[in-house]
Amino acid sequence: MATFSEAVGVGLQNYVNFSGRAARSEYWWWTLFVFIVYIATTIIDNIVFGQGVQILYPIALLILFLPGLAVSVRRLHDTGRSGWWLLLSLIPLIGTIILLIWFVSRGESGGNAYGPDPLAGSSPQPA
Repeated sequence: MATFSEAVGVGLQNYVNFSGRAARSEYWWWTLFVFIVYIATTIIDNIVFGQGVQILYPIALLILFLPGLAVSVRRLHDTGRSGWWLLLSLIPLIGTIILLIWFVSRGESGGNAYGPDPLAGSSPQPA
């Protein structure tokens, strides 16, 4: 399992790497990091530039978009699905719910068509 700092490091190092697999911990730690960055940039924007003016937030959004997309694709790969399934997010509500279920589900044990198990060599994942 990845720690917070490992997940952020891997997410930034694999900026546009859409191959391989990402464990649940890597995906969710990355998601928490992005959430914290978005909250922090919104607060800083409000303090520095005034209410309603956003300068840092859209910059953070642009910087973190591709690595977020890449870790999402790698997470789907871990569950044995193609990254193209991310297009389900275009279906309001239902698509997001389906993706959320897949993102929280356990990845395939052992290697699959997308690469080796990211948790190989670590303790077994709880159900």
